[in-house]
Amino acid sequence: MNVNFIKTVKEKGVEALSLIVAIAIWQLAADVIVQNKFKLPSFYDVIISFSAIVKSGLIFTDVSTSLINFSIGIAGAFVIGIPLGIAMGWFKKINRAADPIIEILRPIPPIAWIPFAIIWFGLTHQAAGFVVFVGMVFPIIINTYTGFKNVPKVYVEAARVLGCTRNMDLIRYIAIPSAMPSIVAGIRIAMGVGWMCLVAAEMMGSDSGLGYEIWHNYYMHRMDFVLVYMLLLGFVGLLIDRFFRYYVDAKLLRWTSGTVV
Repeated sequence: MNVNFIKTVKEKGVEALSLIVAIAIWQLAADVIVQNKFKLPSFYDVIISFSAIVKSGLIFTDVSTSLINFSIGIAGAFVIGIPLGIAMGWFKKINRAADPIIEILRPIPPIAWIPFAIIWFGLTHQAAGFVVFVGMVFPIIINTYTGFKNVPKVYVEAARVLGCTRNMDLIRYIAIPSAMPSIVAGIRIAMGVGWMCLVAAEMMGSDSGLGYEIWHNYYMHRMDFVLVYMLLLGFVGLLIDRFFRYYVDAKLLRWTSGTVV
């Protein structure tokens, strides 16, 4: 136990040391080399600005707004992307019908949909959520489809021999568990893409949120606040990813534990 504790302390110490060194270099570059708060605010400036938005309560409003926008997009991507990917991977006719449409729409950058999002939904949560949805749905569809196409045929044949012959039963008990690692990987990729789309959507088609605040403070020439919101985007995105990974590893992919040491 003591050995494990010492090992953990050493690992965390290296991580903490790397952060401290990065902050020191940042502060030194801002104060000694750049010497221009507009071009590169120092770490101290960012801390002061962060405390200001915490005291004003603005941080809680912006974070909650961005999470609402993101939740709308991810919910839509789950509802559309996973069932469609399953249908395409399991039924050849659906794949042939849907694949051309998806391959035409997929290369269109999600940001290109912002004008239509504003026209259809106005400056609302739904508009930003729609842009997030466009960015997330295609990685989920493709990874779900790939996971189902790669289900070992021997699993399906063995299940049929044992009496599991209905498509719904084969999908539920055989295909979904087998394809789950691929589906989860697609969701993680989609979450990263969706988080970036959220920033663009809030910059160009919103009146609140973390992305909006970055653009607003840029116009106000308050680059220290811009950096605060940039770092907030990074930390919030990290927390979302860590929470998702913990839940998925503990609940959905527990059976894969120990597959790779």
